[in-house]
Amino acid sequence: SEGVVGGYGGGRFGPDDTITREQLAVMLCRFAQHEGWDTTHGGMAIREYADYGQISGFALEAMDWAVSAGIISGTSAATLSPGGSATRAQAAVILMRFCENIANT
Repeated sequence: SEGVVGGYGGGRFGPDDTITREQLAVMLCRFAQHEGWDTTHGGMAIREYADYGQISGFALEAMDWAVSAGIISGTSAATLSPGGSATRAQAAVILMRFCENIANT
């Protein structure tokens, strides 16, 4: 109802699906925007990852923000794995960074 989480289109929501790293970035970015927090961070850092071109169009702005804000980092020195499932450990770290870097500013 707040526009933080959307479906896949065609009436499909997928509540039991695993979440990808880029989907998590989109949800956090939308939540931050809903709260009125600054999501204008951006830069070239995201383009340094070899799999930058694999980021879905719907998630590009959010991934750019999340990487630039220090919320999401690579799964290696060269990859972001945007379409990869977020493990429980990755999700925990991403949420911790979100709370430390965004929610407390």
